[in-house]
Amino acid sequence: MNSFAPLRLDVRPFHERGEEPFDAIMSSIELLAPGQAFLLINSFKPTPLLRVLEKRGYDALCEEKSKDEWHVLFTPR
Repeated sequence: MNSFAPLRLDVRPFHERGEEPFDAIMSSIELLAPGQAFLLINSFKPTPLLRVLEKRGYDALCEEKSKDEWHVLFTPR
């Protein structure tokens, strides 16, 4: 593990505006330092994204904070 804090992205504002956050998420993934984790904050469990990032070598830990707030920590394998 490294000493970098996870890169954090809250995509709930994208959904509130009716926008798709996928490009912003993938751009954030590209900014990660080697070994750095990514914390996604979303209004629902992003099941399709879990599969996409699993194929890219990330494990995901999902935690439902409230009815409309999920934290998903993606860590590189």
